[in-house]
Amino acid sequence: MCAEAARASLKLADFPELNDPSLYLNRELSHLEFQRRVLEEARDRRNPLLERVKFLSIFGSNIDEFFMVRVAGVMQQIENGVQETGMDGRGPVEALDTIRASVGRLVNSAYEFLREDLLPALDENRVRLMSLSGLSLEQRAQLDTFFAEKVFPVLTPLAFDPGRPFPHISNLSLNIAVAIREPGGGPEHFARVKVPDSLPQLLPVALLPITPLPVALVPLTGSGPREHGFVWLEQLIIANLHHLFPGLEILRAHVFHLTRDAEVAIKELETDDLLETIEEAVWQRRFRDAVRLQVDARMPSAMIDFIAGKLELDAADIFRVQGPLDLSRLRHLLALDRPDLKDKPFLAHTPPGFASKEDDVFDLIRQRDQLLHHPYESFQPVVEFLRKAAKDPDVLAIKMTLYRLGRNSPIVEALLEAVEHGKQVAVVVELKARFDEESNIEWARALEREGVHVVYGLLGLKVHSKVILVVRREGDVIRRYCHLATGNYNPATARLYTDLGLFTCNEEIGADATDLFNYLTGYSRKKTFRKLLVAPLNLRQRMEEMILREIEIQRRGGRGRMILKMNALEDGPIIKLLYQASQAGVATDLIVRGACCLRPQTPGVSENIHVRSVLGRFLEHSRIFYFRNNGAEECYLGSADLMPRNLNRRVEVLFPVNRPESIKRIRDEILHSYLHDEIGARHMSKDGSYSAKSRRAGGDCQAWFLSQRTIAGLR
Repeated sequence: MCAEAARASLKLADFPELNDPSLYLNRELSHLEFQRRVLEEARDRRNPLLERVKFLSIFGSNIDEFFMVRVAGVMQQIENGVQETGMDGRGPVEALDTIRASVGRLVNSAYEFLREDLLPALDENRVRLMSLSGLSLEQRAQLDTFFAEKVFPVLTPLAFDPGRPFPHISNLSLNIAVAIREPGGGPEHFARVKVPDSLPQLLPVALLPITPLPVALVPLTGSGPREHGFVWLEQLIIANLHHLFPGLEILRAHVFHLTRDAEVAIKELETDDLLETIEEAVWQRRFRDAVRLQVDARMPSAMIDFIAGKLELDAADIFRVQGPLDLSRLRHLLALDRPDLKDKPFLAHTPPGFASKEDDVFDLIRQRDQLLHHPYESFQPVVEFLRKAAKDPDVLAIKMTLYRLGRNSPIVEALLEAVEHGKQVAVVVELKARFDEESNIEWARALEREGVHVVYGLLGLKVHSKVILVVRREGDVIRRYCHLATGNYNPATARLYTDLGLFTCNEEIGADATDLFNYLTGYSRKKTFRKLLVAPLNLRQRMEEMILREIEIQRRGGRGRMILKMNALEDGPIIKLLYQASQAGVATDLIVRGACCLRPQTPGVSENIHVRSVLGRFLEHSRIFYFRNNGAEECYLGSADLMPRNLNRRVEVLFPVNRPESIKRIRDEILHSYLHDEIGARHMSKDGSYSAKSRRAGGDCQAWFLSQRTIAGLR
């Protein structure tokens, strides 16, 4: 039944208009609520200390990206004269004012936590972030030597005067604003010194251990002293500015951090070469408008006004910070050799049949579909699947989508090996993967040089799906083996993100995968698929049909039931359908990691919808869509979130889980664990805020998955 027919089968009166803006949350403010939850993980004393540092670093990086993408987008709307309101009824100007106020309070809270909680806790555990004034003469001499030998040659002071323009300040750069003049008086001059990100941001300082060691810079790793001391690189540079401006008087020096609009606008319809166009767009990103200026709280107003004026920023775009700028740099502390302050390491389980290089993975997949849950189960079987396909004389072709690969990719190595063995290899590389454009361009060129057929996707669409298709000759039969996943083909992130992957040789899925690649690499008007849900072709329609089906089941006296897990829920039409499902009595649980624009528990609208967000050691990244369907359960996994961009402007794939045992595992183990988590879960209220239902010990779904990893592969 199509979505239109399903709607028509229900009385029009059953679906009142749900256009009241009060029923919807602002997307950007909901994203900020997610950042608040990340900050809560840093505050949580049950997390090991350096893991709390990690979460604060992630918070800092996320806020940077929030400004580069989200805030910049709202500012572009204002600049372009956009007047229309969002689902929540706010126009761009009102939204921006609210966002600035909210993010200011949130960042101030983060710095207060750093000063009053995290730094004292680090100090108690013999990890000290020190000031130069607190160092001994020996320690200071040690650092001054390091400056002269390692730092000074890298620095480039840039002056501003009638003969030299105001220097370009690059995105996310950390800078020192210096006011100088001739000795004894005269006019002030401005200079800028960039803090090089190619050098360590935290400089280790030798502290006296139990047995004295030679005075030297202590490495971040290794068997150094049991106490660790550090100073920020910018402190050392400021203390040695007289070497950069000899014979001049240093009046003042303060640190500032700039964020620019990083959204790449690509006019695909006007280009003959998408690769060159994206290269140009990535280069132009360096010069896009500034959107935020963070400054040392002690910087004088006159200096702030001067810098802001040159960057064309308003007062509302300036944030004073009491503490080290760029919290993401705290990640450098994670290199410390302090296992007592970190999560316990774990070894991902490799399911039977994938453990040995001699295993016949094709025979294993022919026997039954294989479901893997990362990072609890190893990602290595995916790599080995490609490696064996590359060498197998019966494999004729390999086709694959690539979104984010990472460095030194064994996936690319396997594809290149396949070319060497005479296989037909076709790869769809998404060049527009935000912040990975340069890396993907490099991989695309490397693959092309070796004879791989590389396609850059479709005009106007970003290819976000995760699919491998291996075509194999088996006697007189041509069989297609597929791997489909919720996450990227990146072994590094596969150890940090929760994702699900499926190996199958289901004939209908294989045929759909063939049609999908024909759609991506050639010319195709195909709109229908046998098993796969593909955006922007049929995914929205089928998702609406499945929600409407649960409504119809409930109306006819059955028990409608949905459990939907995703990264974000922002699509207005889908939210309205979920409201209608709740009004009909359908029990709905939403597990939404990030932004959620739906208001749960609203009387008369969403009493039957419960929303929770789960955070923890691993980034929740898997998407699961479970529909009870009156006992004939359907479960889909895939790359798509319920957002307009995913449903309308991306090539996404949701794939069905066919084996009843696998559906049972997802329902009774994976989803059940998320819905009963009492540690990492926060419950959403109708006002958009989140709270922990219970913080008692136990009930941590990620910890449970880790404890079960040794038997998960047997299911």
